[in-house]
Amino acid sequence: MKEKLWTKNFISISVSNLFLFLSFYLLLTTLPIYALQDLHTKESSVGLIVSVFLFAAIIIRPIAGQQMERFGKRFLFLVSLSIFLVSSILYFLTDSLTSILLLRFFHGLGFGIATTAAGTIVAETLPDSRRGEGMGYFAMSMNLAMAFGPFLGLTALNEFGIHSVFMMAFCFSIISFIAGLLIHLPATKVIKSKEVKFNFKLNALIERSAVKVSLFAALFGIIYSSIISFVSVYAKSIGLTSVGSYFFIVYAIVLLISRPFTGKWFDLYGAKYIVYASIILFGAGMVLLSLSSSPVIFLISAAFIGVGYGTLFSSLQTIVIQDAPSEKRGLATATYFSIYDLGMSIGSFVVGIILSKVGFHALYGGSVFLIVLGIGIFYLITKQQGTNEVTEIKKIS
Repeated sequence: MKEKLWTKNFISISVSNLFLFLSFYLLLTTLPIYALQDLHTKESSVGLIVSVFLFAAIIIRPIAGQQMERFGKRFLFLVSLSIFLVSSILYFLTDSLTSILLLRFFHGLGFGIATTAAGTIVAETLPDSRRGEGMGYFAMSMNLAMAFGPFLGLTALNEFGIHSVFMMAFCFSIISFIAGLLIHLPATKVIKSKEVKFNFKLNALIERSAVKVSLFAALFGIIYSSIISFVSVYAKSIGLTSVGSYFFIVYAIVLLISRPFTGKWFDLYGAKYIVYASIILFGAGMVLLSLSSSPVIFLISAAFIGVGYGTLFSSLQTIVIQDAPSEKRGLATATYFSIYDLGMSIGSFVVGIILSKVGFHALYGGSVFLIVLGIGIFYLITKQQGTNEVTEIKKIS
């Protein structure tokens, strides 16, 4: 008999995470436009709006992961959601780039703590035999937010102005906080110890077992940054402006359809086969994207990338959590997201430079070489650690 997956805690943390990321993506896509059009910010400075946010998240995650057992996962998660909620209100008061950057740093701290705590909480609410499946569904909340957040934000901005975006982000933050309140962890899993003190040594801020897989994820984060940052611009450049906004919608729909199968296969057959298959599908999607000349090919590439990259991201997160000692899952989650976000940040900058030199077709086509390199790297990781140590879960009877 299968262990129960859709518990109250799992549903609550997934809903909370969905609206947290909806708020994140709403602002990610609209604040640069607001800064340019309303605050008359220089284009060279707009990138700081994203960089400052991610920088704050990166520096706070290791600390949050380290202190998870001291203050309790649920408590830290609610604190982070409170920061998110307060930040959403303060956007109404921003009237300069400086005020936005200060707020983005504060907001990023909340985001860093929230993503670390959420990943740890969901890992502990899932039964071991269905962890791959459950983590896949949980990751889908981020994927759905990535698809619909920018669409809702840009639509609201164009139709009603920036204050409607701020109000929407505020409402989503409220829903996320309410869903977070519904989470109740068993007392045995919330350990508050005064003996756990702040330790700023590298070994205390980074879970070593998570580093290799996290660096591997960061490599693909660099590739993926070329999509999330420039695919709409690419669509416009090849005369597909009308379908450009549907790229992430198709991405999310296909991922939603495939998730019940890919998660179960992860639990049945282990990480190795799912990761390899995901990389191949992702690579096929990038090839199709580079060759796109019609709406059909463009949207088919979105489908391949959705299944490939979406499954890969959640699978690697599951590997990191499985490989870490139970008392260090929070730190492992923090390590994973911090290194991954670093890859995304570096990628957004580097990809922009490469794009100006080679163009879109060469950029997306050339990324396949990095994807092939990724297959070799993952092979070395599994060879060094052993497949069972990387994450080979018992087959479900």
